[in-house]
Amino acid sequence: MENIILKAVEAHKLKRDEIVSILADDNINEALFRAADKVRNEFVGDEIHLRGLIEFSNICKRNCFYCGLRCENKDIERYRILEDEIVSYAKNAVEMGYRTIVLQSGEDPYFTAEKLAKTVAEIKKCGAAITLSIGEMDEKDYRLLKEAGADRFLLRIETTDPVLYEKFHPKMSLDNRIKCLKTIKKLGYETGTGVLVGLPNQTLESLADDILFFKELNADMIGIGPLIPHPNTPLKDATQGDFTLALKVMAITRLLMPDINIPATTAMETVNPNGRIIALQSGANVVMPNVTISDYRKKYEIYPNKICINEDESKCRNCIESKIISIGRKISTNFGFRKQI
Repeated sequence: MENIILKAVEAHKLKRDEIVSILADDNINEALFRAADKVRNEFVGDEIHLRGLIEFSNICKRNCFYCGLRCENKDIERYRILEDEIVSYAKNAVEMGYRTIVLQSGEDPYFTAEKLAKTVAEIKKCGAAITLSIGEMDEKDYRLLKEAGADRFLLRIETTDPVLYEKFHPKMSLDNRIKCLKTIKKLGYETGTGVLVGLPNQTLESLADDILFFKELNADMIGIGPLIPHPNTPLKDATQGDFTLALKVMAITRLLMPDINIPATTAMETVNPNGRIIALQSGANVVMPNVTISDYRKKYEIYPNKICINEDESKCRNCIESKIISIGRKISTNFGFRKQI
């Protein structure tokens, strides 16, 4: 088994059955995590990129089975932060030292590409890189936002298993999701995607296919986290995703794609008190502290019990910065674009 890990370290390639064998064998976990950390250090260094996250609307037209923002959830207080306020949060984040602003929302019909393009252009004047995470759009809309100054786009696929995708995404299409990702890539965005680990009936083979999909797409950033069941969704009684398995998916992704950006996700720390630090020591190199005020944070409940929802934005940054320093890493002062090998 260690020979397979060594192959991944040296060649950055694995076959499907080799990935499955690593995922299935918990006796080699520490060797896997050490290897991923070594590759991370070699290819992207010890700097950690902080991205300031603004969750500007929890209104969503979609009905995904695992998400607390789903349109059929009537037990959620909806909100929408308007354009001027979004820009104000972004300016404040830049003043705090963030070099990238992440604008994230549900698929809110109010925010047309034209409205968002104006917001992106205003934020761009602050000298920040901009990541968008706002769902599926037409190519012309993606192009408009790119021309306005957006640099990255995060569109998580959650699973590449067609049966699971169709089951958990009513009236959505896996083919269209992949089409959107390829369009984003074609337009020159740094392209991000990711998966949920622990979906009901998800197999190790399915997770291996997800990792190979990332490789085939040549994605620039990958977010991986465990499923955290939300009480107001059809998956309320599902078993929580396994932290260690999610960490292994992340570590293998680092070995196969050594130069990409991988966030230590908030979900990791929600299920494990030291989850983000463990992830940063197992291949991750990005953290996305929330810079939305706490009144909004608690309403952006994709999953329950999310960490840091009651902390103000400066305390949240100081907390993660101190943790990063404690493991001998440092905060990057650059935009953190991928430097492809």
